[in-house]
Amino acid sequence: HHGANHPVQDLDSGEVMITSQNHGFAVDERNLPDTLRATHRSLFDGSLQGVHRTDCPAFSFHGHPEASPGPHDVAPLFDHFIELIEAARGGLRQSAT
Repeated sequence: HHGANHPVQDLDSGEVMITSQNHGFAVDERNLPDTLRATHRSLFDGSLQGVHRTDCPAFSFHGHPEASPGPHDVAPLFDHFIELIEAARGGLRQSAT
């Protein structure tokens, strides 16, 4: 995927965000270990676009959320990142939701 205006769906909320992409590879969801769960999927080709660790406070998004092609489409990714930092600062172990 290359360019802006790539629709990606949040699998938890069902919401669609418009993202900026620049990658030539994708993770095969069938090969995910038990410690990763799928969180986002491309609506262009169904490829995996995001994962969340189930055993520690970490996640990944396969795109460029900092590019913000939609008005505030990817803001929840940054919000979640801040939540994980704040939970770690408080000595809490964030559960994967």
